[in-house]
Amino acid sequence: MTVKTSADGLKQTLQDKGVKYALAGYVDIHGIIKGKFVPVEHIGRMIKGSELFTGAALDGVPQDIADNEVAAMPDMTNITVCPWNTELAWFPSDLYLDGAPFEACSRNILKRQVAAAADLGLTFNLGIETEFFLFKDSGDGGFEPISGRDTLAKPCYDPRTLGDNMPIVGELVEAMNSMGWDVYSFDHEDANGQFETDFTYTDALGMADRLVFFRLMAGEIARKHGAFASFMPKPSATRTGSGAHYNMSLADRETGRNLFDTANGVDPHGCGVTEMAYHFIAGIMKHAKAISAVIAPTVNSYKRLVRKGSMSGSTWAPVFVCYGNNNRTNMLRIPSQGGRVECRAADIACNPYLGSALILAAGLEGIREAMDPGLPHRENMYNYTDAQVRDMGIEMLPQNLGEAIDAFAADPLSRQVFGEAMFNSFVQYKRDEWTAYHTHVSDWELNRYLKFF
Repeated sequence: MTVKTSADGLKQTLQDKGVKYALAGYVDIHGIIKGKFVPVEHIGRMIKGSELFTGAALDGVPQDIADNEVAAMPDMTNITVCPWNTELAWFPSDLYLDGAPFEACSRNILKRQVAAAADLGLTFNLGIETEFFLFKDSGDGGFEPISGRDTLAKPCYDPRTLGDNMPIVGELVEAMNSMGWDVYSFDHEDANGQFETDFTYTDALGMADRLVFFRLMAGEIARKHGAFASFMPKPSATRTGSGAHYNMSLADRETGRNLFDTANGVDPHGCGVTEMAYHFIAGIMKHAKAISAVIAPTVNSYKRLVRKGSMSGSTWAPVFVCYGNNNRTNMLRIPSQGGRVECRAADIACNPYLGSALILAAGLEGIREAMDPGLPHRENMYNYTDAQVRDMGIEMLPQNLGEAIDAFAADPLSRQVFGEAMFNSFVQYKRDEWTAYHTHVSDWELNRYLKFF
């Protein structure tokens, strides 16, 4: 809901809806919503930035404990009454420091790139496919799908197990539609306990807001039913992981025309998009390794970006820096409907503000410099050996978080987009995460080596 009224008018509007508390919610480095609950009686103070936060208490809000606090400044164009708790309203918020936008705020980082697109007369439209798991805790301290029937070797699109989970999934879809997201399909995915919801695209900032809110909402609705939602990219080595495919296009700011649609331009490679889209693709490919660190941001993410690792015969995840038509083995896919570009490397654990900011910056660079992505790949890229791919001049995506962070740190675009403070914070945090993983002694190691020699 958008409110263009006084603080008193806003308070009355919220009270009429039964709202008692407001949340000016910003995100940390992970894209997890943070904030304070404010009684609606104090809403006038909150919308002026009264709620202050010590960034040093959070992951990736780079501040020293001696710095002034950052303030959450609500976006009054996107106010949402929380469907699982209608006494609470969420205001997506930017962080400010000393009265000015805080450079290292994730939402501000995306807004800077949105402004760069606007300077070119462009609007960045984005749709994100939300894949996630619904589990319950098991008696042995582990976890399992909610439905006892969810044991098929190939459970994808199975209506029986989707039906078993409808108390949660159905409530989630109804909540999404109550907010005007327009869910047009949802299904059981390729792993046991895995689901996907697909809903209408919007501008990039609005879609990033929706994704971070979706994760909060799905978790709270699942909790009501004695379950939990997991946004871990790959909970099982033998099942597919959860992507968050970015479906991207650029529109003319004045007319709203989709400039990737071949009705509005020439298609030089026959994949169903315009020349501008190919330049956009080329920019993303140039910076793909750095982008990977942001759209696949965890140690676990790279166990999804492999050729094999699913009982269904495919991981359905990209391995190489390449593009093509309706071919799911490319990092960048142009669906058969055309008019958009899908990035398949992104996973559901990403911070969508940071991920879409870096992708947009790379794509705009490709457009400004009229970059050429080369010829598209319509074949199954999984069938090539690594040596064959190298001979074709195609690079591999990073194979682990360490490689991805090194690529991110080495790419000047990363620092340019993130700003000095967030760039340094992101690199340090992720390198520490990678080191912690390497120094941990896992059950796999104990089982393999403890009595091996």
